[in-house]
Amino acid sequence: MNKIVAGCVVAGLAVGALILAYAVGAPPGTVLAVGAGVLGLLWLLVLLTAPWSLYFRAHTVLTEIGTSREKGLVVAPEREAEARRIARVMLRVAVAGHVGTAAAALAVAVATGRAAGYWFAGFFLLSTFFRPAGSYFGQLRRRLGGLLVDVTFPRDDVVALTGRVASLESGAAVLEAKAEEQYQALAELRRTVDAVGLSAQARSDGTDRKIAALAREFESTIDRLTDNEEIITGLKAFLRVLRATDITGGPGPTGHDVHGPAGPARS
Repeated sequence: MNKIVAGCVVAGLAVGALILAYAVGAPPGTVLAVGAGVLGLLWLLVLLTAPWSLYFRAHTVLTEIGTSREKGLVVAPEREAEARRIARVMLRVAVAGHVGTAAAALAVAVATGRAAGYWFAGFFLLSTFFRPAGSYFGQLRRRLGGLLVDVTFPRDDVVALTGRVASLESGAAVLEAKAEEQYQALAELRRTVDAVGLSAQARSDGTDRKIAALAREFESTIDRLTDNEEIITGLKAFLRVLRATDITGGPGPTGHDVHGPAGPARS
């Protein structure tokens, strides 16, 4: 768009200059020759801009399609065929424009007998290679830039990836050490609980044995103190209840009088 505006401005200035030159009395042939030269240059600007830009744009699309396929992306063949068709058509239009313009300039030179027409014809033929040469060197510059990115950024990625892997390995080692400490603390806690359980069991067994020994000693003492069978029987039953309660932790048998009938008191 900017090139079109600039071309229009230049064309307006050229037309104004030609009109001014004709108004001040310049020879008509000279005015026409200069005007034809200006129009030829403007037409050359159009030729170098429109068809060649579309042609190289189509080739850029083809290059991107090849890159996408190298990376495993699927591109429809119709897209590639369309881009190739546009590139082919634009190439023909651009070359035909240059050749046709050169032929027109040659015909004007032959008709008017002016040597400048031959120069213009040769210049239009030579300009056919202007845009391809410039685009070729621009493409080389972009390609080298892309190659520089390809060979530079992977190294940076590898360095960053190596650092991240080292950090992950360090974190994993710390976590393994913490887990080992937790396992050791849990094993120590289990050993402590087992020791407490064994100690409680041993104390419970010792208490049961002491109660049983005291019961036997009490029975023997009662046997020595009295010969009243009813009292002895009631006390023995009471001791059995106490023994059963201490051993099982529950109440003794109920539903009958453990003391039995009261006997006569002895003096």
